[in-house]
Amino acid sequence: MPDKLMSVRAINAIRFLAIDGVQQANAGHPGMPMGAAPMAFTLWTQFLRHNPKDPMWPNRDRFVLSAGHGSMLLYALLYLTGYDLPLSELERFRQLGSKTPGHPEYGLTPGVETTTGPLAQGFATAVGMAMAEVHLAARYNRPNHPVVDHYTYGIVSDGDLMEGLSGESASLAGHLGLGKIIFLYDDNHISIEGKTEITFTEDVLKRFDAYGWHTQRVTNGTDTVAIAEAIAAAQLATDRPSLIAVRTHIAEGSPNKHDSASAHGSPLGVEEVRLTRENLGWTDGPFQVPDDIRQFFLTAQAKGEAWQRAWQDQVWAPYAGEYPDLARELEQAWRRGLPSNWDQDLPVSEVGSSVATRSASGAVLNALAAKVPSLFGGSADLSPSTDTYLKGAGDFSPQDYAGKNIHFGVREHAMAAALNGMTLHGGLRVFGGTFLIFSDYCKPAIRLSALMHQPVVYVFTHDSIGLGEDGPTHQPIEQLAGLRAIPGLWVVRPADANETREAWKVAMTSVDHPVALVLSRQKLPVLPIKSPDVAKGAYIARDSAQLDVILMATGSEVSLAFQAAEALDAQGVGVRVVSMPSWELFDQMPEAYRQSVLPPAVTARVAIEAASPMGWARFVGPQGRIVAMNSFGESGRIEDLLPHFGFTVDHVVSEARAAMAAQHTK
Repeated sequence: MPDKLMSVRAINAIRFLAIDGVQQANAGHPGMPMGAAPMAFTLWTQFLRHNPKDPMWPNRDRFVLSAGHGSMLLYALLYLTGYDLPLSELERFRQLGSKTPGHPEYGLTPGVETTTGPLAQGFATAVGMAMAEVHLAARYNRPNHPVVDHYTYGIVSDGDLMEGLSGESASLAGHLGLGKIIFLYDDNHISIEGKTEITFTEDVLKRFDAYGWHTQRVTNGTDTVAIAEAIAAAQLATDRPSLIAVRTHIAEGSPNKHDSASAHGSPLGVEEVRLTRENLGWTDGPFQVPDDIRQFFLTAQAKGEAWQRAWQDQVWAPYAGEYPDLARELEQAWRRGLPSNWDQDLPVSEVGSSVATRSASGAVLNALAAKVPSLFGGSADLSPSTDTYLKGAGDFSPQDYAGKNIHFGVREHAMAAALNGMTLHGGLRVFGGTFLIFSDYCKPAIRLSALMHQPVVYVFTHDSIGLGEDGPTHQPIEQLAGLRAIPGLWVVRPADANETREAWKVAMTSVDHPVALVLSRQKLPVLPIKSPDVAKGAYIARDSAQLDVILMATGSEVSLAFQAAEALDAQGVGVRVVSMPSWELFDQMPEAYRQSVLPPAVTARVAIEAASPMGWARFVGPQGRIVAMNSFGESGRIEDLLPHFGFTVDHVVSEARAAMAAQHTK
């Protein structure tokens, strides 16, 4: 532990790197790093076990800056402790192409564990990291061999705790008794609009007490001794997650911006920076750190290498020697690898049978679970409806962290964010299920899955008006279009049970794309398709020697396209049926392949999908027709709803003839 003077100077070094970065960019949030610097300094220099030379060491402690607007705090710490983040990158804060974006981004900046910024996402993601840690520890640790044994730390803000997501995830963490997650609450009483008292007057610690958290309060945010004592006490609360409310002051050290909302999201200004330097006795210029302070922080490299070496030599090597099969299994999971036989014995459904794709998915998922030890997931209180329960695999709970079925409760947003955290932690291949209509509750976290290139699998069932009597509140219309609008998300809506099997193969082999599987509640006929080529996104499911019109569809509507094709065949019309389970995968195919499926010369095209027509125009073209939903649904039986909204053979045939007429008159 450094002496008091060194601590003060080191804390000021963090502050001024943040101040200077924001000032040079003329944009950013200087106040939070200035106030939170003492607690961040204490955590990083006395408790956080990490190795700047190997940021991906599996047994490192995780640190999440949920208050991502204070990103310069994290960038300062990463630079000072010796991560591969040179000072020149701090000088380019918020500039195009820099490694120091406005909010921390996973995969861009070494040492950043997750993308944060949307408030509460970091907090909820950290809960997922802590879930992963206890699950892997329960599955793989053996007596005297704690190969998975680390903490998840973070800093959370008032804004994070106002967002409902924090309540969902804190409730889940408390219920699960996640004793190795410790959050420092930057309790600075300031939000963008002014003092938090204008909107946020609850007793946060009482709320977290009710959630089942261990709570403490540090009244002076500059008292590093008290902060250290609180963190040490939190580590002893092994049966509960911990929240430490640290009373800080935004823009600590600034003569005129101290406790001011103006310091939240704006630079201090040249004159105020000068006055702050004078006030804190900081004589060094912009981006300058005295050599002794720099060397003090760089001791993190030697400490980190020693921690990792001790784990490697004293924990991992003996473990691998005594439990070689478990060690190989865990190493493979860390690499996001799969066992060689992972896709053997997946169920094949007979043509002519009828199976809901949610049921087909459940059968595939259970077959996969028997072969893939890293598979871990659950649903938002809907496993009987989404068929996402892994039979015989146990329930993840405080009594059995090794259980593979997670009961997220009615917490879709927390589920999606926690799935991100588990995937980022490493060692797990995760999935989460709910109804497609509730993907809206998951959307912010799904967006981050895609932004971070994390292969989370989202299982969305009850995918259309086909769910029937629950009515328009539960019948998704615009959700498919909304999911398809997310860059990097693979949306896959299989046509039948066999396409569903292939869709799971796509999901399991993805290493850098999240996948949304969109599945039916109702039974669908297993179609006479020899090779359902879901991996290509779209393929010819039924063809004709004479090609007059193309019917294209996804999901449950592919069988309708088959029926319409038969009716048109009887009328002497040559029909190609194209199943298009994934637009995104189809878009990745070479142009020659795409044109072989959808020949440009054939402009008579009909798209069929029981959802919003948005996006289909680019596939059907100006002469094409779209059979889709242009309104919300209705409550009623599926047998009544489908004809009511035009999903009939007669209507598709009529639209096909209209498209053919348009092609002939163009």
